[in-house]
Amino acid sequence: MISEHLKDFEVVLASKSPRRAQLLKEVGVDFTIGTKSGVEEIFPRGLSHQEVAKYLSELKSSVYQDEVTESNKLIITADTIVCLGDEVLGKPADRQDAIKMLQKLSGNKHSVITGVTLMSKNKKVTFAVDTKVYFKQMSNQEIEYYVDHYKPFDKAGAYGIQEWIGMTGIETIEGSYFNVVGLPVQKLYTELMKF
Repeated sequence: MISEHLKDFEVVLASKSPRRAQLLKEVGVDFTIGTKSGVEEIFPRGLSHQEVAKYLSELKSSVYQDEVTESNKLIITADTIVCLGDEVLGKPADRQDAIKMLQKLSGNKHSVITGVTLMSKNKKVTFAVDTKVYFKQMSNQEIEYYVDHYKPFDKAGAYGIQEWIGMTGIETIEGSYFNVVGLPVQKLYTELMKF
């Protein structure tokens, strides 16, 4: 259904995330993976968390601007951030950083916000989806076990909800589960069907 709707586009997912690729595939979108190198994920001060996620997804799409101008490409970019209070937690630098992040998240509620940009030569749409995640109080032993066995260094907030820590540590979520995995597929599907 969606592949028929998007048949006039060459859809490109500009992401190295295997989780995003799997989710997009399962929704029924035919696409290729964009291979352009990433951007430095720096954002201006003073933006709201939603604005940060949208800004970063638009920044990622900007490297494809020349490609869409002369083609029928539809570029999809996404950026997921984890927010605890006013703090934005990116990807951990190393083991110790990952442990520190998870210690902060333990016993607390945080937001996972994914900004998504859809861009073709005639149109650009950016949106963000926010999911609230509640972690139980976790022991240092549990946190270190997870970090050592799953090495979540490529994940914002130092965890993947689909992994062991999501099964054992997350008490409840409010909003889209798939958003926490890295792509708010329900909202993305809706926006692609309008594109």
